[in-house]
Amino acid sequence: MIFILGPCVIESEDHCLFMATMIRSICRRLGVEFIFKASFDKANRTSAGSFRGPGLREGLRILQLVKKEVGVPVTSDIHEPWQAEPAAEVLDIIQIPALLSRQTELIAVAARTGRPLNIKKGQFMAPEDMAHAVEKATANGCRTLYLTERGTTFGYNNLVVDMRSIAVMRRLGFPVIMDASHAVQRPGAGEGCSTGDSEHIPALAQAALAAGADGVFLEVHDCPANARSDGQNQISINKLEALLARLLKIKAACA
Repeated sequence: MIFILGPCVIESEDHCLFMATMIRSICRRLGVEFIFKASFDKANRTSAGSFRGPGLREGLRILQLVKKEVGVPVTSDIHEPWQAEPAAEVLDIIQIPALLSRQTELIAVAARTGRPLNIKKGQFMAPEDMAHAVEKATANGCRTLYLTERGTTFGYNNLVVDMRSIAVMRRLGFPVIMDASHAVQRPGAGEGCSTGDSEHIPALAQAALAAGADGVFLEVHDCPANARSDGQNQISINKLEALLARLLKIKAACA
């Protein structure tokens, strides 16, 4: 079972190390492994004045430190083709953001690094359309590929999750992950920012595993109310262990 866990954005070196250490302790108690996620650049923020992160060079330095000191694999997003090569030197998985899941050159260049890819399904895409993203990646040498469901646009400032998409994307032959954090997002619904309904994260994560998902993506923060990005779409670290335990039970029951 695949767990991708961590804060939305790299807020600081100390915060990243703290969060990775806390999540590692929880996962060790449950006997599971995880991939630590934090974005070095939130390039698609609603407002130009929103916090984006430390940038590529500093962000990769921090993620390399997490790998060394905490001993866990790491992932982050890239947004432009030129970022693929330096990112591949540090990241264990390169993530293609949902809003860029149709960008042919971005996927192709990322695939050619030889690193595993996690491609998020765009909010504007049908699950069947991910076949084209898969073809772009595999045609350029990618052999380890994950597909992530994160909801579909439902009117203005809202998303809905169609659990049928889990089965549809699994037919493409690669593991499917449920991003239960961004699936509860309300894009651009705040005053210059996105909002969200984090109370629904557990329901979506549990339903996705029952529907056959191979893993779960959760953004986690020690104090979501003070998070510098997507605070309303992150779960508190204090609630993580109980949720992961429930998810493991559901996965075992569906095996």
